[in-house]
Amino acid sequence: MAERPNYITPDGYRRLRVEYETLFGDERPKLVETISWAAGNGDRSENGDYIYGRKKLREIDRRIGWLSKRMKNATVVDPAAQPDRARVFFGATVTLVDEDDKERIVTLVGEDETDPAAGRIAWTSPIARAIRGAGVGDVRRVTLPSGERELEIVAIAYPEKVDG
Repeated sequence: MAERPNYITPDGYRRLRVEYETLFGDERPKLVETISWAAGNGDRSENGDYIYGRKKLREIDRRIGWLSKRMKNATVVDPAAQPDRARVFFGATVTLVDEDDKERIVTLVGEDETDPAAGRIAWTSPIARAIRGAGVGDVRRVTLPSGERELEIVAIAYPEKVDG
């Protein structure tokens, strides 16, 4: 089975890249230096700096590998370049109203840049799948852990294209 695309916004990709560069170019070399120093202090079996350093190095290497793979497989999509701004697609900021008249504003982003508390939901989430392709005034039904809800799309916005 083929993996689904790893869509990501330019800002999301930039954040992954910054984290990768920080880990690879700054934190990892400092940690390797600490481990080398600790290894030179003799008995490694009870050397906390050495043991902790090796454990932390494995965590950093694992994260670097994961970030590298995600960036390699990423497809950067600039929401500002969306030609059809009347419909909900990746990168759209959508104002939704449920049947209880509760308003919710969500932005459809890549899986690596979600932040539900800030309204940034994965484009593959149940709500995003339900509203993708919808226009203002459309009502969509979505099944959530709390039960089935009807959501009306009341506004759709995309970032403006920045020249330069």
